[in-house]
Amino acid sequence: MHSSKSRFIHRAAMVRVEYSAVTRADRALAWKLFSDFRRWRRFSDHYGDIRWLSGRPWTAGSRLQISLVRPVRTTVDHVITLCSPPDHVAWIDHALGNTMEQWVVFQPRHEGGTRVHTWAEVVGPTTKVGGRAVRELLKSFIELWYSRFCRECDRMHHKQCGALVN
Repeated sequence: MHSSKSRFIHRAAMVRVEYSAVTRADRALAWKLFSDFRRWRRFSDHYGDIRWLSGRPWTAGSRLQISLVRPVRTTVDHVITLCSPPDHVAWIDHALGNTMEQWVVFQPRHEGGTRVHTWAEVVGPTTKVGGRAVRELLKSFIELWYSRFCRECDRMHHKQCGALVN
């Protein structure tokens, strides 16, 4: 009889981050600004080049390639899994050996404006990036990106409202 050893692969714990921000902009304007990936560098200095690789942008199966310049240089393969403007969008990212699923939901508020809610789950062997824990890095990135995004939405909303009054 031949004996064999079982191998157990250590699975990294899943990291989950959720964040919500509010803007005075309606969902249509928020989606318009969100879907313009050329604006994304305004919300984070982590981005280098961002470009669509295949498929019609913002449709299931389309691929966006995102170069990150900090905290480490890497490329993120961003695959849209679901998109229903201006309601929600979801994608899967692959980078540094990890896989991340993220959803962004644009919810109308009764008092006007939009609640932008996002959650992301990451799993994989990479637990630190640039000396920081993946959870900490992802949380700070998402909070900063979406707060800046909502400020830009507010600015554009104010600009539109001012144009309507004049």
